[in-house]
Amino acid sequence: MLRGGCLVTAAAEPGRPWRRCCSSALCCCCSRSRSRPGGPSRSPAPSPRVAKLCVCNLLVAQCDINCCCDPDCSAADFSLFTTCSVPIVTGDSQLCSREAAIYSIDVTAHPPERIFKLIDQLNPNIFCIQIVNYKQALSFIPPETPTAQNFDHLLEQFGGAAFSAESDILSTELDAQSPFFYSNETYGVPIQTADAFLRLPSPTVSSQCSDANPAGFLVNQATKCSRMINTESCGAIQELGMLFYTSSQILVASIVNITVQSITFQSLNGTRTLLNSTDAMLFPMFLEVNMCTNIVIGASYLLTYKDTGEITEAAVSFVLGIINSTVLSVQQSFEISFTQLNTKPIPLSGNPGYSVGYPSTNEYGQLTILRSTSNQDCLAIGGARTPVLFGYNMISGCKLRITANTEYQFLAQTVLNVLKGQSFPEYVASFGNSQPQDVLDWVPITYIHSSEHGPWQLPISFEIEVKWTKYGSLINPQAKIISVTASITSSPVRRSKNTLQITSSVTFIDVSAPAEPGYKAQPTIEAKLPFDFFFPFV
Repeated sequence: MLRGGCLVTAAAEPGRPWRRCCSSALCCCCSRSRSRPGGPSRSPAPSPRVAKLCVCNLLVAQCDINCCCDPDCSAADFSLFTTCSVPIVTGDSQLCSREAAIYSIDVTAHPPERIFKLIDQLNPNIFCIQIVNYKQALSFIPPETPTAQNFDHLLEQFGGAAFSAESDILSTELDAQSPFFYSNETYGVPIQTADAFLRLPSPTVSSQCSDANPAGFLVNQATKCSRMINTESCGAIQELGMLFYTSSQILVASIVNITVQSITFQSLNGTRTLLNSTDAMLFPMFLEVNMCTNIVIGASYLLTYKDTGEITEAAVSFVLGIINSTVLSVQQSFEISFTQLNTKPIPLSGNPGYSVGYPSTNEYGQLTILRSTSNQDCLAIGGARTPVLFGYNMISGCKLRITANTEYQFLAQTVLNVLKGQSFPEYVASFGNSQPQDVLDWVPITYIHSSEHGPWQLPISFEIEVKWTKYGSLINPQAKIISVTASITSSPVRRSKNTLQITSSVTFIDVSAPAEPGYKAQPTIEAKLPFDFFFPFV
């Protein structure tokens, strides 16, 4: 029979009764027996999911001492361990059958080595959970707050007279069958791959390349470093080949392979040629003329992600070169950038200062204002917006027709939404290349409201004033935004007027102080003489 949304059976096999040990909020089937001889097990198949639960792994991309489950530790590191600080890692203690990863150090081996074993551990508790068919039962998940973006989805899920959790049950079963489970990425978290993390080579204290730099999600990076080489054995250096940068597989909800987007070949004199085919994997080769070809001198990653934070595509563009035997090291450059699915990448407005004619950026992408249309109807143009270009004063508008049945209170909010747009920002980047994580590089928008006395106030203008200054050296000054003010002007509606003119504008004001040349202070000589320098005269 059906109780609390769960199907409860009165009896099962003779001598092996099933008991209902769950509340209405937890749909599960519980058994006194932990196995059923003569029949298939109802527990999920063992998977290496618990091997990811390493509580002693505290250092990113570094081996923690005596942490036997740390994926960054190598066999050489294990040979120095004295014991395992966490000898066993288990799954959920409420399940009848849970996975357990057992770690130990074999000190009798020379050198000592780590022993790893993955087992299916049985729970001695008679009231254990055999099957979970409600994914929210074992953890608290906060309810989703309705917004303009997810309202249709929530209405479709909960808008009827009744709703079902069949989709939740199905997704839980699929998760149980999947050998890996990865949540959506968050900003700055290292991107996980099948072997460890997606690594972006970077310089160490010197200029030498280090391959232990994990790439963070949504963190754009550009690095340059040098790598020592031997021309005759260049084919044996894996860091010089394309395969080293494409063999990793990014692990999200599914496995994402890194594909080759383009290959550019650079000759000895510096000229570059785009190759027509990207299907063949080119390996470093030593030529008889004491040269090595197909050397990776540049790699640029482009990762595409959904708005939920899930990486869907990964591509890399290579620059291959040729070097001769006189070269002792090769300089490599690496880049990684991210773009959201079904969106066009927004070009930087400057590096670092703003460039005239380029969009002004904000935390959502671009600063926009109302775009004028041919019909000029404020209530019909909807979300028609145009980007604000730095240094260009702009003005736009529309006409609002008022009838005798107009509800002014509702109309005022509608007009304001038309002027500001659906997601008007709270901050604007002070530089053209400001990154979201640099909090001090963002300027807050100040709002000023002005209105005349009278009933039925309607916003009739939305004016944006951007003040900027020249920043940096006198030879090459950079444009920097220092303040942004948004002025909203409201006016009482006169019933004698049937049409109102609504305007939106943006104005750029240069508030740079007069440039004054400056000079560095002359160096001072700090000469110190020994205390007996003038002996015996003094």
